[in-house]
Amino acid sequence: MSELAIFDGHNDALTRERYVPLSRPGAGGHINLERMAAGGMRGGIFAVFTPSPKRSSGPRAGAVEGLRARTGAQPAVSGAPVPEPSTPAEVSMREAAELATIAAGRLFALEREGALAVARGVADLDAARRGAGPPVAVLHLEGAEAIDPALEALELWYAAGLRSLGPVWSRPNAFAHGVPFRFPGSPDSGPGLTAAGVALVRRCAELGVMVDLSHMNEAGFWDVARLELGPLIASHSGAHALCPASRNLTDAQLDAIASSGGLVGVVFACKFLRADFIDDEDTPLTAIVAHARYIAERIGAEHVALGSDFDGATVPRELGSAAGLPRLVEALRAAGFSAEELEAICWGNWRRVLGAWWSA
Repeated sequence: MSELAIFDGHNDALTRERYVPLSRPGAGGHINLERMAAGGMRGGIFAVFTPSPKRSSGPRAGAVEGLRARTGAQPAVSGAPVPEPSTPAEVSMREAAELATIAAGRLFALEREGALAVARGVADLDAARRGAGPPVAVLHLEGAEAIDPALEALELWYAAGLRSLGPVWSRPNAFAHGVPFRFPGSPDSGPGLTAAGVALVRRCAELGVMVDLSHMNEAGFWDVARLELGPLIASHSGAHALCPASRNLTDAQLDAIASSGGLVGVVFACKFLRADFIDDEDTPLTAIVAHARYIAERIGAEHVALGSDFDGATVPRELGSAAGLPRLVEALRAAGFSAEELEAICWGNWRRVLGAWWSA
């Protein structure tokens, strides 16, 4: 177990294939209560995600089909032309709302049994870091399809405990355009926020819901930056200079994140770490370290954090799961990060930016 409390900025444990409660012994996956305890993971952002119909692949593909089977939900688009593989199909609000409420219900069930505490303010983060009570989970919507353009559903989600939101996943919706998966590729891939998207970001700031830009295209990123409503956050991204995938951040974006007091949660997904974009679990831990070091050298360690994408991506075999987080901490230490910087990367930087959004 790491001597440092670790906060991870993004996981998909609630929507993984063949979901079983994370508190159940031997629950499997990258994230469960046993593996969190072994790795010193005392908190994280738990995403609620709806994959695109029929054309999803990877660790989350089966999860949505299982949810559809139980709810009777049908794909939003029937008989439509298949888009290029890098551009996932859109989903309807009805479908997203059906699946998102089930996934969120899984988190609230864990809270009710005392396995996790849903964070609704910084006091909850501080208690988890001290080891007072169970680990803390921040409820996050990865893509706002479950919210109507009039934002009435946002009020319900906030009352339930929503404290983080990504307006888009890597597809367009009523609020903005997600950056498609392309390699090599630029994040400059289309128009930015819609009028509804501007209203969504503004209302999130008023309520105290952090806005996450990890799947936003470049135009949308700059639209949010110009609003100056809070620190710019990319919860699970890498440096475009090291891996020129469209989902990674350019140097100009990194500079803007620093200027806003924001952060980058360095992703553990192998293909977004590698210069060749190969999804290979034999990718070394040093690839994660290289992105952390690049970002720190450009904009400072105070803007670097962890954003694994556990249970949503292939991660290095050497890491394996949340239980392997101490190995990553040691790799960062070996790369020259100081004890003070490691404390900030593992917890303090996330606490700072979440507190800034929640107190707005």
